[in-house]
Amino acid sequence: LAMASSPLGSGALMGSSLPLDRKYTAEKLGFEKVSVSTLDSVSDRDFALELLFASALFQIHLSRLAEDLIVYSTKEFGFVKLDDSVTTGSSLMPQKKNPDVCELTRGKSGRVIGNLVSLLTTIKGLPMTYNRDLQEDKEPVFDSVDTVILSASAMSLAVNTMKFNSERAESAIDPSMMATDLAEHLVEHGMPFREAHETVARLIHSGVNLSKCVAADLEELHPLLKGAFNRLSPHESVRRRSKR
Repeated sequence: LAMASSPLGSGALMGSSLPLDRKYTAEKLGFEKVSVSTLDSVSDRDFALELLFASALFQIHLSRLAEDLIVYSTKEFGFVKLDDSVTTGSSLMPQKKNPDVCELTRGKSGRVIGNLVSLLTTIKGLPMTYNRDLQEDKEPVFDSVDTVILSASAMSLAVNTMKFNSERAESAIDPSMMATDLAEHLVEHGMPFREAHETVARLIHSGVNLSKCVAADLEELHPLLKGAFNRLSPHESVRRRSKR
């Protein structure tokens, strides 16, 4: 990383003719090494860009989490209930709660991404030395750091205070989701996955309803499905994957 290199002793254009021990000062200041090019030291803003990229990437992850919580807290899904501390009432509908914290966090992503693009655009046309344009690195860096810290704190509150509706989530399970488990059962009994995938797909497309199958039905559908009935259990499916 650029932050690991000490620029001390570089000067405004090039190195100094004075007998400076750059390695000594770098070591005392906690840097891993000195910068290779003094010209590069004063002209690049890699350290700022790396920070802005990391901030943008982190904010994008927060935004995706926020989107999941927004969707899963809707009446249509109802898997999650957000706490009143991270929601507000609707200005029109008395019965409605808006997931403000999640929506604001999602909205801040464009701002943080914009800060990265802003500095990249500023630097792209500059000659390889110090230019006054580089003073434009401060505002996007400080703004991104402040935004990410605030967003992380807000989403932490949302996650720590939310409640899950397990019954609603379980009721949304589609038995056909366990078709992959049947294919994996066939693989464990010697069938290549491509063939197992096609075999189960044909069964489903022929109208087989996995939610109504009993053990005898599976064996009748294919000999290798003997003993696969427990694979139709959502809890068993999760358990088998969680232990790997």
